[in-house]
Amino acid sequence: MPTINDVARAAGVSPSTVSYVLSGRRPISAETRARVQAAIAELGFHPHAGARALASSKTNVLALVAPLRVDVNVPVIMQFATAVVTAARAHNHDVLLLTKDEGTAGLERVAHSTMVDALILMDIERDDVRISGLRRLKQPSVLIGLPADHAGIACVDLDFQAAAGTALRHLAERGHHRIGLVGPSPAVYRRQTTYADRFLTGFLETSAALGLRTVTHPCEPGADGARACLADLDAELPQLSALVVHNEEALRPLLDLLQATGRRVPEDVSVVAICPRDVAIAMPVPLTSIDIPAHDVGTIAVETAMRLLDGRRVELTRLLEPSLVERGSCREISPSHR
Repeated sequence: MPTINDVARAAGVSPSTVSYVLSGRRPISAETRARVQAAIAELGFHPHAGARALASSKTNVLALVAPLRVDVNVPVIMQFATAVVTAARAHNHDVLLLTKDEGTAGLERVAHSTMVDALILMDIERDDVRISGLRRLKQPSVLIGLPADHAGIACVDLDFQAAAGTALRHLAERGHHRIGLVGPSPAVYRRQTTYADRFLTGFLETSAALGLRTVTHPCEPGADGARACLADLDAELPQLSALVVHNEEALRPLLDLLQATGRRVPEDVSVVAICPRDVAIAMPVPLTSIDIPAHDVGTIAVETAMRLLDGRRVELTRLLEPSLVERGSCREISPSHR
């Protein structure tokens, strides 16, 4: 296996010059760089990853911190992870996936061991205890989420508050004025996870602004959770004509329950879901939805991390505008029946 010394002899330069060509830490003339690169190609030289990291003070690794709690929808999280990994590879970076909920201690352990160049965090809470720790790290960080105190921290996410408003206006324009929200699990609300908090805020504010009659309930995962949630909604707001579902795991059992009780979608109950596109179109009735743009969010998070690593300016808060796609699960109520 050829070494850096073999490359240096073949190119007629010193080993340190080969190292500088590989790391980019010092300017090298175009002619010398071309000779070194030709020697590398001819010999089939592959620099050792650890040596390259020491030479450049970079690891070419990003950390993706995505705690897998019992109330987390793993398939949706993996869509974000896939987007991050794909975007990172385009920048010649690998991704270290951290799924254990270790709080600030876990971040410091990874950062102080110099295993990663930057960190991308998911499952952000409104008063996230990790934020103060991130500000002490030398590595830049990007949040997929928007905590209450995000000064100086790069954040990217769907604008969930606007998404709730978009869903309600879509239904209100079709004559629906009695609408229930099937929310995430109670544990998500207890943790004040930002996507749930922001969506609920937008739902309540838009409901008040439009003069709608609405009711909201969290929903435990599974058929029993969907049954209990729907019963609560019906008890508090009889004859509701539409549901906004912000809970991917509740969608299928909820639709099955509606069908079993003789309530057709959309003839009897209209449904707007907040979920990834593939989830919406895989339901027994393709659902009108505000798609979760996991690919776009993950890609922007990586691009932001790369810009921070290069010392370039970034837009610290990026909230993507929601896009509602009509797929036929909402009907229009005639004026005489409103």
